[in-house]
Amino acid sequence: MIEPPEIIDISLCRFTAVIPVRCTREEIQLVMGRGVRELLDAVREQGAAPIAPLYTHHLRRPTDSFDFEIGIPVDRSVHACGRVLPSEWPVMRVARTVHCGRYEELPGAWGAFKEWIVAHGLAVTPDLWECYVTGPERGSDTRLWRTELIQPLAG
Repeated sequence: MIEPPEIIDISLCRFTAVIPVRCTREEIQLVMGRGVRELLDAVREQGAAPIAPLYTHHLRRPTDSFDFEIGIPVDRSVHACGRVLPSEWPVMRVARTVHCGRYEELPGAWGAFKEWIVAHGLAVTPDLWECYVTGPERGSDTRLWRTELIQPLAG
């Protein structure tokens, strides 16, 4: 379900554009679809261009509700416009793996990843990141969908 995890340093700080989101588990698909469209439209309207895949930065582990940002790395800083805010992808040391498959399988992938983190005695921060490297734009074969799971490490 997940590729072998690794510990890496993300040493490149990048400009991003984000939309803060709070929603229930039942609302997540609708909120994501609308948020992604709104974010990409605002980035284009400001003359910026995406330079890496979309991501979500979860400010806390999801429960029956979500508190996160939908984001995209961009080639230049953007200004606040509606719900879209300027931000940055931070420099950080992380545990990272890749889930191959459907988005509905992500909770299980995170469970397996968390088991690996615990088995290796790693201290983590309360937030987590998902980068949607490839997805439905590749077609309906979900075996081709790839999502990076990124858990920042404490200290």
